Amino acid sequence: MHPHAVATYCYKTLQVRIDDAIVTLTLYRPDKKNAMSIEMMEELLQVAQHIRADKTLRAVIVTGAADTFCSGIDLGDLNQSKRQAWIVWQLLKPTRSLFQEVCLVWRELPIPVIAALSGHCLGAGLQLALACDVRFAHTDTKLAIMEAKWGLVADMGLSQSALGLVRADALKALAMSAEVCDAKTALDYGLITRLCVNPPDEAMALAKQIANRSPDAVLASKQLINGMQSVSTTTLYKEKLWQLKLLLGKNRKRAVQRAKDSSVSFLARQW
Repeated sequence: MHPHAVATYCYKTLQVRIDDAIVTLTLYRPDKKNAMSIEMMEELLQVAQHIRADKTLRAVIVTGAADTFCSGIDLGDLNQSKRQAWIVWQLLKPTRSLFQEVCLVWRELPIPVIAALSGHCLGAGLQLALACDVRFAHTDTKLAIMEAKWGLVADMGLSQSALGLVRADALKALAMSAEVCDAKTALDYGLITRLCVNPPDEAMALAKQIANRSPDAVLASKQLINGMQSVSTTTLYKEKLWQLKLLLGKNRKRAVQRAKDSSVSFLARQW
């Protein structure tokens, strides 16, 4: 393999640059505020696989184009009729869904992953950021677990990535309300590591500092600390099970309608 083969591929939804063995991975759908499409998820996994195979790389910085990180799942892409059977299969299959894998793969890479956040960091974007090892955020960043707004539950590995980072009460409040919080509140909750004026520069400075350490010691530190925050993989199955129940439930469509028309009311709880 070419030492930096990860950067030689042509991606449709991402930009990849490597400087001094540090990967800068930019979510690149600026016309959609970097909303995460199925194609972007597949390309993110492809990039992660190339990074894992390249032992010369020392760190990854994940950021978004046009001064925003990620506005969440691309609902227009996800709600296409041709996707429905595929989505059900992702929730039924015994292994991790694509939605879970695209976030948790960064947590499991053998090098540190640093998120540089600004603008919108919502839904899938926040779940991706939480799976990174460190999160630097601009003071203007808006963050939210948006799934409840659409009658769904966060099912992209949140039950593992948020463990040990976010207080349980704060996480419940965010997940149940879909409230959009500012960066200072997010820092208080544990969603982000540090507020800064220029997150990409701060991320690069940390990446270069880490790159001066033994790559084996860095890997050991990441794995040991992740091990302190381990949780049974059955929680991932529960994410998928609840999402499937919600998708098939009566209140899911009403949640979508209510997002546009507040007069729409919900039915009584089904479970």
